[in-house]
Amino acid sequence: MTYLEITLQIQGKNRAAAAEVYSKYKLPFLNTIDGAKSKELLVREEDVQVLHGFDSVDNAKRYLNSPLFTRDVVGALKPLLDAAPDVRIYQVA
Repeated sequence: MTYLEITLQIQGKNRAAAAEVYSKYKLPFLNTIDGAKSKELLVREEDVQVLHGFDSVDNAKRYLNSPLFTRDVVGALKPLLDAAPDVRIYQVA
């Protein structure tokens, strides 16, 4: 299992809109992205994280270059972000 973690700096007033973006693209992610296994929204006081589960590191990296991510998700989130996202990929040992 591989996890793609994207940490987003989003002000409280914009978090509902960010949650709508998450909800809108969750099923397309799970249904169309190769190797996609799960997608979870984690909300903390200091930030918002989206945790994506994949079957491989390669499929996680491919998703970051997919039109669903680069055009749709990033395009919808960009006006809500206070800073560039922190993107990390983890592989389960």
